[in-house]
Amino acid sequence: MENDKSKVINALGGKRGILDSGLPSLVFLIAFNVSHAVVTAAIYALICSAFLAVLRLARKDTLQHVLSGFVGVAFCALLARKTGNAADFYLPGLIINVVYGSAYAIFNLVGLPLLGLILGPVLGENLAWRKVPARKRVYTQAGWLWVALFISRLIVQYPLYKSGNINALGTARLVMGYPLFFLAAWGSWLIIRSVPSVPAEAKVEET
Repeated sequence: MENDKSKVINALGGKRGILDSGLPSLVFLIAFNVSHAVVTAAIYALICSAFLAVLRLARKDTLQHVLSGFVGVAFCALLARKTGNAADFYLPGLIINVVYGSAYAIFNLVGLPLLGLILGPVLGENLAWRKVPARKRVYTQAGWLWVALFISRLIVQYPLYKSGNINALGTARLVMGYPLFFLAAWGSWLIIRSVPSVPAEAKVEET
């Protein structure tokens, strides 16, 4: 059971994914407050991301985490440098929240919860959960937690982005990053585990 919980958290991003995106953002915020220069802050954030990428490679982590973390921060840094607006470092993150929030909501509404598509194979039931109404229901309910997470971030952070309040925006991103992620992941696990996974015979049938 505990192993399944770890699988769920890792499949949804995990500690490494949060660290790879959160730490460079913190470095950017600190560097910008010290230097008051977008380019300088972007460079420091990029260096931090590069360091994390090297660390991941040294520990023989998957290239997926290394590349996605580095490329994401590099894009944010280049965007902020190009526009000269420090707030644009956080713009891609806002767009990602729109995309993810919309995806989770749409898939839930059409009766094919995205969370089930992600976690089904991880938990060893593939898509067989679709034939078990109770199992499908918990995936849908947990999916709404993530919709709420993404929407809450947008409600708080978008006005700060529009106003150009870098300190408040950077702080809000950090506060609504780790805490909300783990809260949503833990809540999802509690909901999903309330209904037993698909029986072995159903898995065979699905196969």
